Amino acid sequence: MKNVVWLKSDDPFPEEKYWQGWVVAYGGNISPSRLIDAYHKGIFPWYSEGEPIRWCSPDPRAVLPTHSLHIPQRLWREWKNKSFRITADTSFKEVVRACATTPRKHEDGTWITTEIQENYIQLHELGYAHSIECWKEKTLVGGLYGVHLGPLFVGESMFHHVSNASKIAFIALCGFSLMKGIKLIDCQVFSEHLERFGVFAVPRKKYLNWLKTNIPDNLPTEKWQLDTDKIYEKIHLLKKKN
Repeated sequence: MKNVVWLKSDDPFPEEKYWQGWVVAYGGNISPSRLIDAYHKGIFPWYSEGEPIRWCSPDPRAVLPTHSLHIPQRLWREWKNKSFRITADTSFKEVVRACATTPRKHEDGTWITTEIQENYIQLHELGYAHSIECWKEKTLVGGLYGVHLGPLFVGESMFHHVSNASKIAFIALCGFSLMKGIKLIDCQVFSEHLERFGVFAVPRKKYLNWLKTNIPDNLPTEKWQLDTDKIYEKIHLLKKKN
């Protein structure tokens, strides 16, 4: 960690020229105001329990313009069957905790620490963080959460307890985004799994420039409410175009 910037509680984030690869800085705090400032700058926290806070900005960055969503054929059949009941912002705490505790292949432990959970729940209560939930009857079986910055949604994590539930939540997020004027979904780190949905990697510099041009100072804070009929209509129109 030679030459890496260590932040005191109120220190600003360092300029990009001081970033060490993906790592922007260590330390500071994870207050809601610090988190919102970080997202404005293309930064987010990523560390494990017991480690110092590590602030990251991947290069390249994984993004999806909402109008470019691709839905694999098998998943399209699942979507059309309306196999899940879909809601938003009804169970944010439960989604975050499920993301933290649901086992994942090839991963040990979680970066969604108790501190992370507490502060993102505060972000939700302030109206900046949101969740999409998938249900089987009254059981929460999948979902995702992230931060809304006007024309941008930064996805933080997703989970599923039933096959395809998190993927259906992601499609619903895209449909809602098309309705709300959210132009870009930031998936943070590129993977072949995400590529199937149309996600692609862009240089960090390009992403940071987009943020500077497009993200307003005053961010929306209203609670999300889904009109699922309109979301299905939006997704069907998008599928025809793509």
